[in-house]
Amino acid sequence: MADHTLKVTAIIPTFNEEENIAKAIGSVHWADEIIVIDSFSTDNTVEITKGHQRVTLVQHEYKNSASQKNWIIPQAKYEWIFLLDADEYATDDLVNEVQKVLASEPKHDGYWIRRKNFFMGRKINYSGWQNDRVVRLFKRDTCRYEDKKVHAEIITNGSLGKLNEYIMHNTYKGLDHFIGKINWYSTWKAHDVIEKGKSTNFFFNVIVKPWYRFFKHYILRFGILDGKAGFVISILAGYDVMLRGIKIWRIKNGDQIKKDK
Repeated sequence: MADHTLKVTAIIPTFNEEENIAKAIGSVHWADEIIVIDSFSTDNTVEITKGHQRVTLVQHEYKNSASQKNWIIPQAKYEWIFLLDADEYATDDLVNEVQKVLASEPKHDGYWIRRKNFFMGRKINYSGWQNDRVVRLFKRDTCRYEDKKVHAEIITNGSLGKLNEYIMHNTYKGLDHFIGKINWYSTWKAHDVIEKGKSTNFFFNVIVKPWYRFFKHYILRFGILDGKAGFVISILAGYDVMLRGIKIWRIKNGDQIKKDK
């Protein structure tokens, strides 16, 4: 157990993460409480989780990432939450920094933490991912995830600080899985665009925006310096935008495109 002053609940949401869940859990064994909230995995995620001591396993039907996290956060025993996705793990340096913050009367309600992303077996230094930050250390009672279906972030009436160390993020479990995630995300994003009354112009969304997104990631965000992986990331970023545009068009024309996990 850690000797920090303020106690911490670590939360790990998961679905079919048998490749990653053990490493994620292992990186939060310093926490005073560990909760894994599983969306009824069909692989060995649950069995692997049950093999770890001090881990509370909760299963809950998944609607979207934000609602899943907002459902479990109030059930944490301790005021401070450290949240990891199952394909992430905390470095020793980050754990030490978190413990120092919690031992010195934190000045903020939550903290942005930088991420190092890995794709196709290599660390990505550019490609639009170089400034990736997420709020993963925060107070249970003053912070919540915004009402957003995809890539929701923590919101608070208080203040957010920044930590210096990193979360490690393995974004890639195979090309089929990655493209499947793009398909899923693009559906949620399409529905979000329509619900919020944003532009749904076909030419702009399906032709202009995808090419600009590729150019932005590959040239403006220096994806070219990440080699083949940077090119693939940039192509898939453009594909994501194009697919979203097509789905916006089809939904508005009556197609029933299901929002599913």
